[in-house]
Amino acid sequence: MTEQTIQPGKFVSLTYRIADTEGDILEQNDIPVNYIYGGDQELIGSMDRAVRGKKAGDVVEVIVPPEDGFGPHDPSLTFTDDIDNVPPQFRQIGAEVQMQSDDGDVRNFFVKKIENGKLTVDGNHPLAGKTLRIRVEIKDVREATPADYENGGGSCSIN
Repeated sequence: MTEQTIQPGKFVSLTYRIADTEGDILEQNDIPVNYIYGGDQELIGSMDRAVRGKKAGDVVEVIVPPEDGFGPHDPSLTFTDDIDNVPPQFRQIGAEVQMQSDDGDVRNFFVKKIENGKLTVDGNHPLAGKTLRIRVEIKDVREATPADYENGGGSCSIN
């Protein structure tokens, strides 16, 4: 039996590590995540192209600039207000606040800073504006089964 390579329609299982350009680990998943290559789930940046043709056991490392990853940091998505204007349940770093625009779009904001009686929330993805060093280790490549498709192609979350 020949080793299978990552191609459209293949079920892929992988682990990953995302670091910044200084080498600080920003996110790591040692429990394999799964997806069907070429399906609805996509990896960030150029990772889909980088893993194509790889097989179980291969390691791929890619530098992903902000524009190919989580986009540039958008200062218009950062708001600061007096802490007294914020409900008590949101007065902690990391608290998630759901906000709706005038157009009806809903976005999650996170409390990033509290100081001098002011609270700052940010609607940018935590990795927005960062150049990322992504290391992926391919754990398994096989034919996708009907059950894989029924489960939505897997649980890949590197995006």
